[in-house]
Amino acid sequence: MIRTPLAGPGARAWLIWTVGVSAYVLAITNRSSLSAVGVDAAARFDADAATLSLFAVVQLAVYGGMQIPIGVLLDRFGARPIMTIGMLLMAVGQLTMALSPNVGVAIVARMLLGAGDAAIFPGVLRLIATWFPAQRGPLMVQFTGIVGQTGQLVALIPLAALLHATTWTITFGSVAGLGVLFAILVALLIRNHPPDRDEDVSVDTDTGAIRVVTSAIDTGVGIRAAWAHPGTRLAFWSHFTTPFAGTAFVLLWGMPFLTAGEGRTVTEAATIMSTYVVVGMVLGPVMGEFSRRSPHLRSKALVLPAVGVQVVAWLAVIAYPGPAPLWLLFALAVALAMGGPASMIAFDHARTHNPSHRLSTATGVTNAGGFLAALVAILLIGLALDLQGAGTPSTYSLDAFRIAFLTQLPLWLLGTAFILVERKRTRIRLGMDPPRVPRRHRRRG
Repeated sequence: MIRTPLAGPGARAWLIWTVGVSAYVLAITNRSSLSAVGVDAAARFDADAATLSLFAVVQLAVYGGMQIPIGVLLDRFGARPIMTIGMLLMAVGQLTMALSPNVGVAIVARMLLGAGDAAIFPGVLRLIATWFPAQRGPLMVQFTGIVGQTGQLVALIPLAALLHATTWTITFGSVAGLGVLFAILVALLIRNHPPDRDEDVSVDTDTGAIRVVTSAIDTGVGIRAAWAHPGTRLAFWSHFTTPFAGTAFVLLWGMPFLTAGEGRTVTEAATIMSTYVVVGMVLGPVMGEFSRRSPHLRSKALVLPAVGVQVVAWLAVIAYPGPAPLWLLFALAVALAMGGPASMIAFDHARTHNPSHRLSTATGVTNAGGFLAALVAILLIGLALDLQGAGTPSTYSLDAFRIAFLTQLPLWLLGTAFILVERKRTRIRLGMDPPRVPRRHRRRG
């Protein structure tokens, strides 16, 4: 039977996307919920810096580790049930956080948050692929990412204000209630695929081609094949190097550094953190368009400059005698904001250099880079503070934070070195640069 392709997304598709992206905003709020209240969390649980780091580390570790299982489950059951379960897991996690009497229970709560969070963004991407024409996909994915980042603003301002106006239990219990509400909305309003189709499919409105949407992860053979291509390794190291400093800053260490270290008020610190979010949202489409137009200049014109700007900004703040002026801290926020959009270029590399049958594998490998670097950065900063005897809010100091943030330098250097190496190998693989001549042959010549 010949099926007429959809002319474009209808009102129901936009409703489903709106519910999905709203759930994603709440997921980002859940993910970032300790960013503005890190000092309060340290005081509530009497936690040192390494323990506070562990909250974020286990959350990100579970999030990353769940990506492959989530892909398999989405492939089998579709977006609606998996996203619903994800929202419920986050609600249970925040309720556990609200009532947690000690560090151990709080860590379990963050693990539940990471597991639930892992289901939402992939689920929304599947809805986009199913309900929107293929030509709309890249724009809708980019738009989803931009809208989702507003969840960080919710975590930075309203959530912190609610905590300081009420109690820890009321604040995190309220977020848990929102999770239950959105679980109900997702279950009632989202559908896996249009009613005239019995599978999750993507429609090309120009050709009428219908493609079944799958998110199955390739086997170990596919993983090895993806990693064997230097373009995938370039994607991995690009994602490893660009976003981790911003993630560590906005997810955990930014507010303690700005308030307890730099001596800024909570309002000033929240404004600086909000600048990070807003600038990242503005730069995303700009960098994305440049990446699309100049695919062979992505590393040199976008990725490496973004890394360089972050390094220079951090060194300027660290080297400044005494507390940094407000303008320099805003400049730091702008510099760190470049890392998020630049990290998205890594997925352009993965898509460009891998065939469609292993694209999901290459994307997963790429995504692992950013999670790995963020985990290491957050943990190193916390350990560095503890080793200096500045592991609790009462002992935080500007000098201790300066040394702690220097632990990011080896990650930048490592990632930059591999970006340069894999970029050269990729260009040779594509025939854009001549192959390297072995040293023994050069000596003979």
